[in-house]
Amino acid sequence: MIPSGVPLRIVGDVHGDSRAFAAAAETDRFLVQLGDLVDDGPDTPGALRIMFRLLDEKRGLFLLGNHDFKLARALRGDKVRGEPTAHTLAVLPAGLRERTQAEIIAAPAWINAGQAFFVHGGFHPYMLEQEPGPFPPGRPEDPLWARALFGQTTGKTSDSGKPERVLRWVEEIPQGMTIYVGHDQRSTNGRPYVRTGRKGGKAIFMDTGAGKGGHLSWVDIDPLS
Repeated sequence: MIPSGVPLRIVGDVHGDSRAFAAAAETDRFLVQLGDLVDDGPDTPGALRIMFRLLDEKRGLFLLGNHDFKLARALRGDKVRGEPTAHTLAVLPAGLRERTQAEIIAAPAWINAGQAFFVHGGFHPYMLEQEPGPFPPGRPEDPLWARALFGQTTGKTSDSGKPERVLRWVEEIPQGMTIYVGHDQRSTNGRPYVRTGRKGGKAIFMDTGAGKGGHLSWVDIDPLS
């Protein structure tokens, strides 16, 4: 899925910021985008077209994010709520809808690449033991899928009205492993937020607010062994 022996560029949540995503895509590296390509920003169709071109050229892939997941469900006829998805549906051209649904459904929920691990919302050690499996027929009942898309939640609602998210999962990352993750905008300085757990593994949070008043971040890493 991710080719061995080639340098990588890891890109955070795009959220329809096609201009920034176009800049990130100007690379000879294989691009791994961590999900949430769509919604919020000014040009979701443009962001999708860039990603599909990378897929066609075999120069990149994207993981499944919670916004992508909701959009694919809406495109297949499920009832979903949320203004960002409603806006995306309104501006998504008819000629782009079929491929958008197909590519999102085919996107991996997580990728285990040895010492590097890629997921949108959050990690669980059991993800090291099994593959994600197929896109679910409705909202994910599998707790690993829920963790991958939505992170670790407490069941409570934050002051912003969103599910309260916690990062206890970082403590369970094995030593020597790096988790590249999106979803949570944890940075306070505009750069990806790095957090090391008690077992010695670390998480790099790549969402720095693209499409939502911030900017798009990416990091370049050496080829995976």
